[in-house]
Amino acid sequence: MSRTIYRGVVFLGLGCLLHAAYSAAEWRQISRYADMQDMILPIDIVIQTVLSLLLTMFGVLHIAGEFKEIRATVELEGQSWENLKNRPSFYTFGHRGRVFSPLYEPPSSSKNVMEIPERFMS
Repeated sequence: MSRTIYRGVVFLGLGCLLHAAYSAAEWRQISRYADMQDMILPIDIVIQTVLSLLLTMFGVLHIAGEFKEIRATVELEGQSWENLKNRPSFYTFGHRGRVFSPLYEPPSSSKNVMEIPERFMS
């Protein structure tokens, strides 16, 4: 079957869904006027809703085409065990651990933090 037929199936299913919604709203309005608010929705409206939903889903699934399989193993097969937790985007070099290094030299305190730098003075 061609895609145009499946598009017709989708529109038919959506039309039936719209009709079922209108029928349910009309039945609810009539049941309010007749003081039958405790009654459930008639079975023909429920069946029409379910069948039109299934018809719409059938058409949409055939329009969408073939689905691709989602497998995480394809990406993970080429990586070694040591490489799995390697995330370069999380590397941080400006952290407070540098203070614990024996080669760390604290910045000179002769500089005033509140002073305006020379490059901004013109």
